Amino acid sequence: MIIISYFYIGIDDTDSPEGMCTTFLACHIIRQLEKKGISIIGYPRLIRLNPFARFKTRGNGGVSFKINNDDKVPLAKEIVLNEVSKLSMFDCENTNPGVVFYDGEITKEMEEYAYRAIYSFITIDEAEKFGKSAGCEIHKFKKGRGIIGSIAAISLPLEDYTYELLTYRNPENYGSKRKINYDSVVEMDEKTYPDTFENIDYSENYIAIEPKTPCPVLYGVRSNNAPILKKARDIIKVDENIDGYCIFLTNQHTDMHIQKADYISQMEQFGCYEIVSTVKDTPHVINGGHMFFTVYDDSGEIECGAYEPTKNFRKTVSYLRPGDVIKLYGGIGEQNTFNIEKFQMIAMNDVEYKNPVCKCGKRMTSAGKNKGFKCKKCGNKFKSSDKIPVKVQRFLENGKFYETPVSARRHLSKPVCRL
Repeated sequence: MIIISYFYIGIDDTDSPEGMCTTFLACHIIRQLEKKGISIIGYPRLIRLNPFARFKTRGNGGVSFKINNDDKVPLAKEIVLNEVSKLSMFDCENTNPGVVFYDGEITKEMEEYAYRAIYSFITIDEAEKFGKSAGCEIHKFKKGRGIIGSIAAISLPLEDYTYELLTYRNPENYGSKRKINYDSVVEMDEKTYPDTFENIDYSENYIAIEPKTPCPVLYGVRSNNAPILKKARDIIKVDENIDGYCIFLTNQHTDMHIQKADYISQMEQFGCYEIVSTVKDTPHVINGGHMFFTVYDDSGEIECGAYEPTKNFRKTVSYLRPGDVIKLYGGIGEQNTFNIEKFQMIAMNDVEYKNPVCKCGKRMTSAGKNKGFKCKKCGNKFKSSDKIPVKVQRFLENGKFYETPVSARRHLSKPVCRL
C-alpha cells in the first residue's frame, strides 16, 4: 500500500481591525506558490475557533492548506514566511502572527487539540508546547498567538462543513465603500438558495455577503457545495475590479463550537453550549436595548441575553413566558451571561390562571383570602378559591427554531436552513 505524505501549512493572526485578512494572505501565498510550480492539494481550509475566546483575531479563524511533500517544500516554506513577514499588520499591538509547518499524519492528539481550540481557551505557551511535542515546526512573530489557530486549522477533522467563496479588492480600493450591485445579489440568492445561504438579511435590507471592515475582502458567498459558487460569482455584479478569489473549505455554520450540556451547572465561562432549561421570568429590556431573562433547571440558573445588534430577534425572545421549556444554543461571555444564538421551543406554557367568569359574563373578583370569588355586577359568589386555567394564544410554536438575524449571526452558528 502506498502512503501519500503531505506537507501542511497553517497561518493565523495576521490581520487587525484596520485591515488585512488571513484568507487574503493565504490566497496571495497560494498564487506565489503556483508561480513556482507548487500546487496545493484540495481546497484551503478556513477554521473558526471559539467565538468566546478572551484573545482572538477579528474573525477568529486560522487558515491551512497542504502540498505534496517533495523537494519543493523548502521553497514553499521560504515563500510563506517571507509573505507573512511582508503583509501582516505588525503595527497593531494585538496582531501576533503564527506560522506552523507539519510533515506527517494528523494524529488523534492533534484532532483533540483542535477541538479544544474551538470549545475552550488555549494559551500561547500551551500551543507551543503541544506543537513541538507533535512534531510541528513553529514560527512566532511578536508574541506568536497565531500558532494556536494555525495548529487547529491543520488538525481539525471536518465531518460537517461548508464552503466560502471570497473575492478580493484591488489595494487602491481598501477602505472605500464596496460597489456591489444589490439587485444582482438578490438575483443570485433567488437562483442559488438554499445551496448558498445568508446572502441577504431581508428584514434589515442588508447585503450579508459584504464585510463591514476595511479588509481586502470584496464579498463572500457561503454554500453547502463548491460548484454552485461559480454560478453565484457569475451572477453578482460589482462596479470595481476583483483582485482574485479563493474557495475555502470551512467549519463555518456547523455549530461545531456547541457542546451538549445536560445541566446548567456543567457549563463554564467562555464555553458554547446546547442546553434544555425552563424560563424563570419574563424577558425585560435594559438601557441600550439589550434583553435579558433567566432560565433554570435542577442544578441552578443562568441569565440569558439577546443583545441590541440582534434587532427583531429580541421581539421574538420577548414572547417567552415563565414556564416555557426551551433548548438554547449559544455561549457564555465575560459577564457570565448566556449569549443566545438560537433557541427551540420544547414545551410552551400556554395556560394562564384567571378568576372564574360569572354567569352574567363578568369576570369575578376575590372575596377575600380563602373565601372564593364574588361578582361585583350581580352579587353571585363562587366558593372555590382555585383560579381557572385558560388557554393562551401564543406567537411561538412548539418544535420551531428561532434564530438571530443574518446580520448578527456568528460564523460558526448553524442557520436553521442547514438544520
